Formats: sequence, structure tokens, C-alpha cells
Amino acid sequence: MKSKTEQMKEIKNEILGLKKSPLYVERIKNKVLPVIGEGSHDAQIMFIGEAPGKNEALTGRPFCGASGRVLDELLNSINLKREDVYVTNIVKDRPTSNRDPSLEEIKIYGPFLDRQIEIIQPKVIATLGRYSAEYIMKRFGLADQIETIGKMRGKIFKTKTSYGEVIIIPLLHPAVALYNSFSRDDLKEDFKSLGNRITK
Repeated sequence: MKSKTEQMKEIKNEILGLKKSPLYVERIKNKVLPVIGEGSHDAQIMFIGEAPGKNEALTGRPFCGASGRVLDELLNSINLKREDVYVTNIVKDRPTSNRDPSLEEIKIYGPFLDRQIEIIQPKVIATLGRYSAEYIMKRFGLADQIETIGKMRGKIFKTKTSYGEVIIIPLLHPAVALYNSFSRDDLKEDFKSLGNRITK
């Protein structure tokens, strides 16, 4: 049986050659990188954002810009380090001009995320932003419970997976805290509920 690292490498190689994606051409033209994910392959908590931004595409690392600093601050607030969790996005290539990912792009890249979840087998999936929340809620049979991210944020949803029970916690995207101090307070509050769910 292949190790988790080997399985993740296979995913990376497939994404590197993903010519069917409309974002592949942009990646090659702009000489940037896909963003596969980062962190522990045995993480109990998996954070899933929407798509990489400019800094992420330049470095190949998720959440490495201003919103990444907010995420690090929030992780520190519940005594977690980046290396203890796994951080990724649904869409692995940067959408043009930082626009929202399209339904087609989510459909193309979603199966790679599904495989990453199966490899890591997290006990908690924390979604960052509405696209991520909607994708994961639908993926795990909770489509009938989808509301606006403002109403879902911080709530606990339990569901079954092929490897056992998983808790899903929709969160605001860290980027909102850059523009709204109230949102930063909301995020801190929601991370406290996330922290309470960590199995020590």
C-alpha cells in the first residue's frame, strides 16, 4: 500500500499536468505554481479554503499572504501550529485576477480535494469561506442544511465518512478580517469553538 506522502505526490503530479483545466494555461503563461496543500498528513484538523491568491501562486503555499497571517494568528489563539494541521483549497490553481472560482473549476479540482480528505482522514474539517462550506456540505450529504456563511459560521455539523464520523465547522474566510474588525472578533470566537473540538 502506498504511503500518504506517495499518494499526495501522485495528486501533485496529476495537477501539474492538468491540461483540461482552463487555469492550466494561465499558470503556464504566468509562470506560477499550483497550490496543493501544506501541513501534517496525519492532521486531526483540515482547513479548506476556496482558491489560491497571487502570493500563493508565486510560492506554491496556501494562505501565505495577509490572510495567511490572520490564519496563523487564529491558530495560535487555540494553541495550534501550521505543521499540526493541513491547509488546502478546493481549487488548486489561481483564478484570473483573484476572482471567485467558477462552478466548472470547482468541478475539475473537487475530486483532488476529495482524495486528500480520504488520505488525511481528519476528524474535523474547517471550511474557510462560502464556496468551501457549500462544497463540503454537499459532498458529505448536508446540502439541506446549507445557509449563508453568516448563519452557518461556527456551527457544528456531524456527518459520516468512509473512515468514520467527521465534524464540519464552517468559518468565515480569514481575508474578511483584513477589512472588518468585527469579522476578526467573529473569527476568534469561532476558532474557540473549533479549539474545544480538538481531541487532545
